[in-house]
Amino acid sequence: MNEKIARLEVIQNNIARYEGLLKSKLNSTEVRLVEKRLSEERFALAMAQFMGPSNSPFPDALQ
Repeated sequence: MNEKIARLEVIQNNIARYEGLLKSKLNSTEVRLVEKRLSEERFALAMAQFMGPSNSPFPDALQ
């Protein structure tokens, strides 16, 4: 369970970082890239919250 909590914290930190980047001055290509990564992290957060530790969608190295 501690691994799941740690993974959730990492994802939440990534989301906060990407949201901060979107508030900075970026060109259109950078905005699209950051928005893509933000979307992926939000999906990962939803999956991590939905899935139990025994059926996590993340590779062992990322758990």
